[in-house]
Amino acid sequence: MVITRLPEGGNSRPTAPPLPVVPVPAPPDIRRGVAAVSPSEKSTSTVRQLRLVVQADDYDAAVRFYRDVLGLPEQAAFSGADDAQVVILDAGRATLEIANSAQKRMIDDVEVGRQVAPRIRVAFEVDDTAATTDRLVAAGAEQVAPPTTTPWQSVNARLDAPAGLHITVFQELRTLDERAALDGFGTDAAGAPPTGDDAGR
Repeated sequence: MVITRLPEGGNSRPTAPPLPVVPVPAPPDIRRGVAAVSPSEKSTSTVRQLRLVVQADDYDAAVRFYRDVLGLPEQAAFSGADDAQVVILDAGRATLEIANSAQKRMIDDVEVGRQVAPRIRVAFEVDDTAATTDRLVAAGAEQVAPPTTTPWQSVNARLDAPAGLHITVFQELRTLDERAALDGFGTDAAGAPPTGDDAGR
């Protein structure tokens, strides 16, 4: 997201300077045996950050939920004329998971038991899925599916959250090396297997 200059008369509320962006290479597509991107190709990327921009009808409630309850640190906030407000929250490293329709259906079946996810679902890796889910539900989220241990060895829960987002919170149970030894996670292609919410999915 690019923050444009607000109308004259607007105010800004500076906070801590933006955190440095650490580029994270995307994992290879191990299901089709596609090799990982070479270091030389990685260095040519012009993408420095993935930022998800969400319109919230109840702005204050959304900020409280994602910043104060889920625990995403506030990186910057701005306000302007006509009650314009925006806050940028640091959500750790970012990945973009692209799944075809069959994959999306399979994940819904495993995690929920029925088809519920919209075209865009937001996933957050946490240390304790059960505790996080309880905290989010207490703060107003609707639990769609309880914490479930998946075949790819993560504990995933689904919730409908403020700002109209359908979210997953997930907790890794195994390291990358341990996961690489599981059936379905190894191919002839070089490169690390996918992790967390995108593993095997």
